[in-house]
Amino acid sequence: MQFTKLRLSGFKSFVDPTEMIIEPGLTGVVGPNGCGKSNLVEALRWVMGENSAKRMRGGAMDDVIFNGSQNRSSRNLAEVSLLIDNKDRTAPAVLNDSEELEVTRAIERNSGSAYKVNGNEMRARDVQLLFADAASGAHSPSLVSQGRIGEIINAKPQGRRVLLEEAAGITGLHSRKHEAELRLRAAENNLERLDDVMQALEAQVQNMKRQARQARRFRKVGEQIRHFDSIQLHLLFQRAERQLAKAGEELSNANGQVARLTQEATLATTAHTDAGNGVPALRDGEAVTAAVLHRLAVARDGMDQEEQRVVQASSQLEGRLKQIEVDRQRESGLGEEAGTTIARLWTEAEQIRGQQENETVAVVEAEARVATATSTLSASEGGLQTLTNQVADGGAKADALQRAIAAAAQRLDRLSQRRDEAKAAHARLTDEAQNDDRLREANAAMAQLQAAAEDGAAGLEHSETAHGAAEQVLAEARESRQQTAAADGQLAAQEKALAELLLQNNADLWPAVIDAVSVEPGFEAALGAALGDDLNVPTDEAAPVHWRTLAARDDAPELPAGTTPLSRYVKAPPALARRLSQIGVVDEADAQRLTGELAYGQRLVSTTGGLWRWDGYTVTAGAETAAAVRLAQGNRLAELRQQRTDLAPDVERTEEQLIAARDALAEAERNRASARQTARLSREELDRGRNVHARAEKDAAARSARLTTVAESLIQTQADMTETEGAMTEAQGQLDALPPLGDLRQQLEALRREVEGQRTELVEARSRHDRLRGEAAARANRLTAIAGETESWKRRAQGAEARLAELATRAETGSAELAELQRKPSEIAAQRQALLGQFDQAEVARNQAAELLAQAEAGVGELALAQRRAEAALASAREERVRGEAGVEQCEERRGEVTRRIMETLECTPGDILAKAEIEPDADLPPLEEAERKLERMRRERDNMGAVNLRAEQEAVELEEQLGTMVTEKEDLEGAIARLRQGIYSLNKEGRERLLEAFKTVDGHFQDLFVRLFGGGKAHLSLTESDDPLEAGLEIMASPPGKRLQSLSLLSGGEQAMTALALLFAVFLTNPAPICVLDEVDAPLDDANVERFTNLVGEIARITGTRFLIITHHPYTMARMDRLYGVTMSERGVSQLLSVDLDRAERIRASG
Repeated sequence: MQFTKLRLSGFKSFVDPTEMIIEPGLTGVVGPNGCGKSNLVEALRWVMGENSAKRMRGGAMDDVIFNGSQNRSSRNLAEVSLLIDNKDRTAPAVLNDSEELEVTRAIERNSGSAYKVNGNEMRARDVQLLFADAASGAHSPSLVSQGRIGEIINAKPQGRRVLLEEAAGITGLHSRKHEAELRLRAAENNLERLDDVMQALEAQVQNMKRQARQARRFRKVGEQIRHFDSIQLHLLFQRAERQLAKAGEELSNANGQVARLTQEATLATTAHTDAGNGVPALRDGEAVTAAVLHRLAVARDGMDQEEQRVVQASSQLEGRLKQIEVDRQRESGLGEEAGTTIARLWTEAEQIRGQQENETVAVVEAEARVATATSTLSASEGGLQTLTNQVADGGAKADALQRAIAAAAQRLDRLSQRRDEAKAAHARLTDEAQNDDRLREANAAMAQLQAAAEDGAAGLEHSETAHGAAEQVLAEARESRQQTAAADGQLAAQEKALAELLLQNNADLWPAVIDAVSVEPGFEAALGAALGDDLNVPTDEAAPVHWRTLAARDDAPELPAGTTPLSRYVKAPPALARRLSQIGVVDEADAQRLTGELAYGQRLVSTTGGLWRWDGYTVTAGAETAAAVRLAQGNRLAELRQQRTDLAPDVERTEEQLIAARDALAEAERNRASARQTARLSREELDRGRNVHARAEKDAAARSARLTTVAESLIQTQADMTETEGAMTEAQGQLDALPPLGDLRQQLEALRREVEGQRTELVEARSRHDRLRGEAAARANRLTAIAGETESWKRRAQGAEARLAELATRAETGSAELAELQRKPSEIAAQRQALLGQFDQAEVARNQAAELLAQAEAGVGELALAQRRAEAALASAREERVRGEAGVEQCEERRGEVTRRIMETLECTPGDILAKAEIEPDADLPPLEEAERKLERMRRERDNMGAVNLRAEQEAVELEEQLGTMVTEKEDLEGAIARLRQGIYSLNKEGRERLLEAFKTVDGHFQDLFVRLFGGGKAHLSLTESDDPLEAGLEIMASPPGKRLQSLSLLSGGEQAMTALALLFAVFLTNPAPICVLDEVDAPLDDANVERFTNLVGEIARITGTRFLIITHHPYTMARMDRLYGVTMSERGVSQLLSVDLDRAERIRASG
């Protein structure tokens, strides 16, 4: 088999249908990181049966479905198809009819995935075996994904054994072995359960005989229980009558007692009410005295608080007086400091006044010198300014006029150019406005798109309605199909059970005659009673016991009148003709009468299973035989088969309806999807039309505004040009009228040098004058400051004196207040003494009122107690009456219960018990207790018997038949277990042989490839950790050129990668796979090793015919490919596939 094509749709980033042709040779897949190259490898792995979401780089299998991007919505379905060339017919037999196989795996979100091969559904296991037999599959070494080289390097020897299994082609063998082991365990479990069931059945057969003996004893004990049960119920009814009469008398006495106690309770209530009416006045008086007492207590508490306040205030005043004394001492010290400072400031002021005596003369002289220099400079600067103004005015006028003329000329040019541009723009805009049809076209298109969008919405609504109706029809069809299938399944299960039950142990040797007998429904019991176990005898004369066919006798006696021959209702072999002709079918009522008329060998049977033989042997009706049961089961089996035949058209019809409903739903879903697509496209077209219309309206409005602006600008530009031309003519006339300026500029320069010298003299004079005035001002300012400081210190001294006087006043006031507070405690003590007298009087009055109230309430309490006693006695009497009524009701219920028991148990009235039990009315009956003891003893005796099976004999026959069937099943299971064990042994033997053979071949290829990849050295493989090849590990020993032989884990990173590649390629050479995928395996290799790697890959492809799919970023690897596929992601999150055939490109370039 060869893989020829890979199709993807909705798988991961490949949202659009994508097809990649897998041709012979080397096919490269290139593209930037993250563009989706590895998704192609995962698609190939997924379609070959990968079931691990983790291996697919996802959290769940639904993650392989395109999950949406910025511009695309998510999908609900992903599908991957792999086309396989099967012209060599190497596929499994069930798939070998086609030259091409298309394996498809589809997954629907939240619904799981399904496999199809050429459109037919397949099990995942069958698909995995298909690829495993072709040395490929989801976990095959031929799929080398990113990190696979590292896994081989880091794997334990046990993990590397998988490579040998792939090379030996026993991956499918392991799967079949595992399946056989599961079947073996299931068969062994079934055998254990069968042994348990057989043991249980054997025990049940032994129990049947014991149960039959117990049945007779059970019936006898039951009759005795019924006799004593009648006596017990009769005695119970009589006792219930007596108890009811007694309870009625007790109820009458209780009613009289209640009437008497009711009158006494009424009198006690009246006395209690009268006494309670005087209590409120006493309670009010007690409350008034209590309020007075409370008010006096509050006043007493207030005096205590006032006394505490006086103590606190006295303490605070004493603290304030101490603070006033501290403040007086501080203010006294401040006055002394002010006197000292004022004396120091007066001395400093006298020194400054002595320095001011000579400063006036020096300042006057400096002022005179400054005035002379200022006058001279002013005269010179006046002349300089006049001359400068003349020169400046003339030059400024000339320059201004020249600039004005140049600016006017430039402005005139700009205005002219602007006028021309405005005219051109006006003409262009006018032409565009007249010839622009976009707005009209946009309006027309909008109307059409709006109509299309409405049609699309209507179509979508119609399709949604149709889809809902189709779903409803499908649900109804599925429900109908389920009902008919359930009915058919139930009938089939019953048919199968009956068919299995009717099998006989010796049916393969001498079939019993019962298998050839058919009887009309209703006569099975008659035939079973007539022939019994004789029906189990075969008609084959080779059997030791058999029916022999004899000719009918002419002298056979006739059956008695009123009987019908059983042969009329039975179809049987001729061997039974004589026997059936002497058996008559009668009603049970006529059987006793006709028995005396039977001739020798004749017998009568009834449809209920009764048998009356000529010699007096009788079998009562109701005793079913095994033959009768078997015949009834045979008739039931025929009836079930006919019912299934009648039901078959309904099953087929519902199946066709279900298929039609599914097809209709699929068509409705397609129509709905199409309608949704149409509606979406129409909405998108409408949105685009709206955008176009809005842009057209915006462009038209902007054009109109620009046209108005251009027209206004043209008018303004023409007016500006006229104004500019007039201003330029006027400025040229003024420029021609100006005088020459050369002599004035020479005079101005000489005068400027003279003025500079005068300015220097003035600066020096002013500097001396300013220095003298500054020193004089500093002295005057200091004198002023001294005067201010002196005044400030005087004010401080005066303030200290004032504060001292204030502190003295405050101290005097505080002393007075302290004396007043010290008098307060004696006044409060006098007031408290007076208040205590009033408090004692109020407390005495309150105690007297409380004592009167307590006496009144005590009297009321005694009356209330008497009332409660009377009411309690009344309540007790009423309870006695209620108990009496309840006793009467209970007696009536007890009598009713006994009556119901009599009706239910004996089905007669209480007066008819003795008659029905055949007991004389005047007979001596035992006491009730004795009757109950006897009845209880007999019931215990019956209960001690346990469950009694009255059908023990028939059930024993059935159990023996089941036991025989199970013996046969056990033999079959033991044979199947032996065959499975032999098969597993054969699989293990074959696996070991093939694995050892593959190991030798792989080791040879590995040693050769290692030397070719490394340019020397040596390496070999070895089996470790177990003597059993199927359990052993694979160890790699390598010796690169110039190094000693060592384990793979001790090599460098590049050497490890090259050694792992050599092992993988050795496996390919041993058991070539249809395809080999290498995902960036050249990443850790340098350029020289990449060249060796690509040379080796090309040679393997040529030798084995394996088609290589190589994902790479290396330029040299790309150059060695026969064709390239590029994976791009121009749209974020969406991958696209592009192809380039390098061989064809080379041929085109060579021919061109």
